[in-house]
Amino acid sequence: MAFFKKYNGTTDKRLLRLERWTWVLIYGGLLTSAVSYFMPANADGSLSLGLGVGALAVLAGVAMVLVRSRLHGE
Repeated sequence: MAFFKKYNGTTDKRLLRLERWTWVLIYGGLLTSAVSYFMPANADGSLSLGLGVGALAVLAGVAMVLVRSRLHGE
């Protein structure tokens, strides 16, 4: 008997698409924020734009995790 349940994913195409976009937004937002954070300060406005876009993407991904937790597949 395993301690954790094995998650094999879902067969519902809509939920699968939601799960994929969730992680793309989270990891993409983190990467964008990290790259923007280490840009030189003399970059004209792209520093704050990159940090803002990255933070919004991470927040959207976290919101999608919460939405997905309330949906039931099959």
